Amino acid sequence: MKDSKPMTSLDPRAGAADRPPSSPTALDAAIGDHALQLCQTLLRINTTNPPGNEREAADVVASELAAAGIEPRFLESFPGRANVVARLRGTGELPPILLTAHLDVVEADASAWKYPPFGGVIAEGCLWGRGALDMKNMAAMSVAVLARLARDKVKLRRDVIFAAVADEEAGCDHGSRWLVENHADLVRAEYALGEVGGYSMHLGRGVFYPIQVAEKGLCWVRGRVRGEPGHGSMPRENSAVIRLAEAVARLGEKGLPVHVTPYMRDLVDAIASRQPAPLRPLLKRLLHPAIAPYALRALPDRSLARAIGALLSNTASPTILRAGSKINVIPGAAEVELDGRVLPGQTEADFLRELGTVLGPDVELEVLQSAPPLATEPMASPLYDAIRASILAHDPEAMVVPYLMPGFTDAKFFSKLGIKWYGFSPVQIPPGMRFAELFHGNDERIPVEGLKWGATVLHDLVRRFCA
Repeated sequence: MKDSKPMTSLDPRAGAADRPPSSPTALDAAIGDHALQLCQTLLRINTTNPPGNEREAADVVASELAAAGIEPRFLESFPGRANVVARLRGTGELPPILLTAHLDVVEADASAWKYPPFGGVIAEGCLWGRGALDMKNMAAMSVAVLARLARDKVKLRRDVIFAAVADEEAGCDHGSRWLVENHADLVRAEYALGEVGGYSMHLGRGVFYPIQVAEKGLCWVRGRVRGEPGHGSMPRENSAVIRLAEAVARLGEKGLPVHVTPYMRDLVDAIASRQPAPLRPLLKRLLHPAIAPYALRALPDRSLARAIGALLSNTASPTILRAGSKINVIPGAAEVELDGRVLPGQTEADFLRELGTVLGPDVELEVLQSAPPLATEPMASPLYDAIRASILAHDPEAMVVPYLMPGFTDAKFFSKLGIKWYGFSPVQIPPGMRFAELFHGNDERIPVEGLKWGATVLHDLVRRFCA
């Protein structure tokens, strides 16, 4: 850090993004070590959802906050489904900012992991465990930052609220949704920071930090094909199972049409600007709907192609197939459940029309659950400017880019309070480690130094924006 003057000595009229960071090396180390220790503790608590059982993890978070003199509010939406909300008071000169993280995680098959998914093992330079990136790291960093600000008695112009929530992985009913519907005043803020963004991507000659400014909508759908039942010994040409399988195969082969959003255009332009000259035209072709599918197939990095492909169109992934109950009976109906995601600018009706066109008229569609897309104005925000300044203070050669999130987050519900959401849970990822493939994947892990770096950057950002 080139400038370590305390924030309170700066001219309060200065813009947030113009304020230099103020974290001496010893302070960086203390915050990073605290975040690492707390993240390891949280990873050793099994909060697989379902059933969740976030209570023990919430107790740990609440105890850490209380030890720093910050009074936590412990809120159970259902026995065992616990949320913690805490507020570090500022002067109130400016509206609050909300830091948020969910405590539940998705399932993990221990037999497929190199180290136990709930062991919190530190090995090979990483902290391993389910939730290391999604997103107990953000919970640990946020608590470490609030604790340090409280102990240093930093004068803040904004209240800093932290919410550790339950149930994000299963739809948010016991977490952010419940808080918004029952305890809105505890979490109401002008801005919020949560998942997903702030991780480093190494692409060609550039290092990029995507910041989530929008997320796709949700449309979970059941497709059903009806046919004539019969004995398994006499195959039927109108078998519901075969016709459904053909429809699903068409979806896998064709996908849904390309729609280029402003977020995708900004992302591709930024990535292309730092690539070798021969690759730039290929990336630019992604912005032309008619040829984008062919450009995706030509990308040499298949992980990148999958990630970009999810941002170019509405998507529908078949995840559950269901038909029959006896091996010798041809069933009269077959069903598929599809995880549908809808781009900003597209509606649920648009998505269902596109999906129905590909699957064909035989497939009846029923919406099981839906939520609209979410978007924030990325370039018109002092918080986005401050995020960019904080990253560049710690990685000067990087490029910060706005990003559309293909999944859904707690932003779906916190935004109902008028909160402007940015996906920013910073972590430095080394070249060769694929962030997107670790998310919900086997051997989820976070680099130890990358986690410490993230805690330092988050501390810098909160002081920069709030002090």
